[in-house]
Amino acid sequence: MAIEGKDDGAREPRIRLGMVGGGQGAFIGAVHRMAARLDDQFDLVAGALSSTPEKAAASGRDLGLDPSRTYASYKEMAIREARLKEGIEAVSIVTPNHVHYEAAKEFLRRGIHVICDKPLTSNLSDAKKLKKVAEESKALFILTHNYTGYPMVRQAREMVQNGDLGKIRVVQVEYAQDWLTEAAEQTGAKQAVWRTDPAQSGAGGSTGDVGTHAYNLACFVTDLTLTSLAADLDSFVRGRRLDDNAHVMLRFDGGAKGMLWCSQVAPGNENGLKLRVYGDKGGLEWAQENPNYLWFTPFGEQKRLITRNGAGAGAAAARVSRIPSGHPEGYLEAFATIYTEAARAIHAARKGGQVDKNVLYPTVDDGVKGVAFVEACVASSGKNGAWIKMKN
Repeated sequence: MAIEGKDDGAREPRIRLGMVGGGQGAFIGAVHRMAARLDDQFDLVAGALSSTPEKAAASGRDLGLDPSRTYASYKEMAIREARLKEGIEAVSIVTPNHVHYEAAKEFLRRGIHVICDKPLTSNLSDAKKLKKVAEESKALFILTHNYTGYPMVRQAREMVQNGDLGKIRVVQVEYAQDWLTEAAEQTGAKQAVWRTDPAQSGAGGSTGDVGTHAYNLACFVTDLTLTSLAADLDSFVRGRRLDDNAHVMLRFDGGAKGMLWCSQVAPGNENGLKLRVYGDKGGLEWAQENPNYLWFTPFGEQKRLITRNGAGAGAAAARVSRIPSGHPEGYLEAFATIYTEAARAIHAARKGGQVDKNVLYPTVDDGVKGVAFVEACVASSGKNGAWIKMKN
């Protein structure tokens, strides 16, 4: 149980956590709360949980929050909590994308650490402004690209860094779902309504929702920088205002090439996030729906299966693994890894010390790159798949 056995936070007082969004009927808010509690690092003590005062109060009651710390707005929460002697130290922002910038700004300016759901914002202008606010704040900013928390993703990253694959040549990544194959947004389904609304989601549909995860995963494992892309986006469902399928060609620094496919209209796919990386010495394959396995093939040799906490797994995977090999770890544990990495950084900030070099979490910089990726995809597709240079 590597995470719980660490000395860099296990005996520290729990971090006082607030939440913006995530009230009744919200999927991702419940995931964040479970992730925050899994390694016993956070206490949820305050919230602005919904856009209406009545629902915010009801959601607070459901979670057992003190009514005096259940707020009608995130601004009210930020102002009051910053003044309290035992106010929140960190806040989770789990709203639709268009709220991220304004909400995060309120807390960062008051020195409260921000843990924000992805994508960073609904547009690149807000993303850049939020980066500036984060850089000027003494508080930390953590973006929950949770797939970077899987032990075998950390293993893959370590192997790439160690040169096991040699010089990277090809990166193939995909994230396929089928839940928007029909016009679910027209039935009033909450998760579909905001994700297909440009005013709430931003310029990207599948590109913003799952494409950013795929893009972030590819960059996290390979440490490559995207230099340009060419994208073909579609909205296959009649009347849908944002893309529900995208094919994207990628060019990275150093000459590596890649392809990214994201879709939410691919029947038979639930959360099919897959990554393949090939260098001049070997290749790696990982699939989110079978996350405890990583396939490694040295060139000219037979394929090898590396299992979480099994033979051949390295220190990077063991560091974020909780249970012995053969007992599956999955989505919630990976999400919890991001929260626990955030906790380690916050514990270090409490003491005015340096964060351990092994602590890894997505930052505001990763968030800006993700929003830039989405807008570049939209721009490229609007120009019939023209190559668009990335401004990194």
